[in-house]
Amino acid sequence: MARTETAAGSKSQQSYEAVKARIVDGTYSPGYRLVLAKIAEDLGVSVVPVREAIRRLEAEGLVTFERNVGATVAGIDPTEYLYTMQTLSIVEGAATALSSPLMGPSDIARARSVNNEMRACLEHFDPVRFTRLNQDFHSVLFENCPNPHILDLVHRGWNRLASLRSSTFRFVPGRARESVEEHDDLLRLIESGADADTIERAARLHRSATLDAYLAQSGARPSEETP
Repeated sequence: MARTETAAGSKSQQSYEAVKARIVDGTYSPGYRLVLAKIAEDLGVSVVPVREAIRRLEAEGLVTFERNVGATVAGIDPTEYLYTMQTLSIVEGAATALSSPLMGPSDIARARSVNNEMRACLEHFDPVRFTRLNQDFHSVLFENCPNPHILDLVHRGWNRLASLRSSTFRFVPGRARESVEEHDDLLRLIESGADADTIERAARLHRSATLDAYLAQSGARPSEETP
């Protein structure tokens, strides 16, 4: 009995990971109808673990369910995205400013190397890979932050962003090139020993510029007015 339950649980987890991966990489795009029988056939499992996986993804906000339509891939909630990006711009800006005096030449070189990979990625644009590199770049900038509470908030923000969608750059690809250039500007500020306020402001503006680009491109408006 225990083995049967373990096997069922394993198939449910595998189905969950497979469907989530396809949502994250864009194979299942926003609005895509998730037909349980077809997904089960593709994964080589019964419908039961797929149904359980879809329920988990619905609870996470990646899937929505409508009567007479069924399960579909959710789009980005503009209000949740707005609040997440606003919060992340504040805490990541602070973390980057606190981390900058503790960054050595090897950290700068590592961040510049990642940004060069991002620049190369622009030629044959892969938004999911670009986003992973973007996170790697920013991790170098804030990882030396001596305040563990701020670091925790930054990591929470990135995790929340990932649950909303794998890549904003899929929706605003033109923003990617600007982002790479702004990364160069940030590195120059850090290398030159700019003061904490200047670095924090640059990091915050960099983050908010991506938010502004998404809202302008999508025409999305949050449900509530913000200051």
